[in-house]
Amino acid sequence: MKGKSLLIIFIMVTAAAAGYRWLPSYYNPFTPLSLDDPPGKITQFKLRRLTPEACENLLAQANQKRLIRTQAVADSAGECPLTNVVRVRDFGPVSLSGSFLASCPLALSSALFVSQQARPLTKSFMGSELTRIDHLGSFACRNIYHRPDARRSEHATAEALDISGFRLANGQRVTVLRGWQSDNTQPWLQALLAASCEYYGNGLGPAYNAAHANHFHLGMRGFGLCR
Repeated sequence: MKGKSLLIIFIMVTAAAAGYRWLPSYYNPFTPLSLDDPPGKITQFKLRRLTPEACENLLAQANQKRLIRTQAVADSAGECPLTNVVRVRDFGPVSLSGSFLASCPLALSSALFVSQQARPLTKSFMGSELTRIDHLGSFACRNIYHRPDARRSEHATAEALDISGFRLANGQRVTVLRGWQSDNTQPWLQALLAASCEYYGNGLGPAYNAAHANHFHLGMRGFGLCR
């Protein structure tokens, strides 16, 4: 009886292992991340476990595909030292109100978010193309909420971006502050923030607290806290 049970367990383990072999790569958490992987928890898991080298390679591919345009930045010392950061110039057809510094994970996650979610969601909800993202910056050497006794903010390591608004091909400009209160734009903005959960560690907006009334905070800490 014991031998039969062991045989059944062996067959089940073998079948499970074989199943993973035939899974599409984007459903298999143990295959390397591809820029074509669809959004979802498995893609987010792969993003979170990227080695620095793998992240740099994927970011180079994203530049080649014009999903993002980045520029290398030298490491810096000081109170908030930065290593392996880049300057993000744009997201291909989507321009920025200004360039910003980003860690490799933030830059790569942002490139995928814009190309896979922000652009199609804007077209679907608003009937126009997303052409520009307005932001309040990424790097700031400070503690959370500027409190002297708090831990360092994600901004201190260029691992968070604060988005304040969006501009569309039809000339419409939507700010997070006012758009969140409008029946015409709130569903779209809520969809954008919810979609950020597939790429970032956290996405905080106006519903989180008053400090985020005018922007979306998209950061790399955590694992999918978006509200």
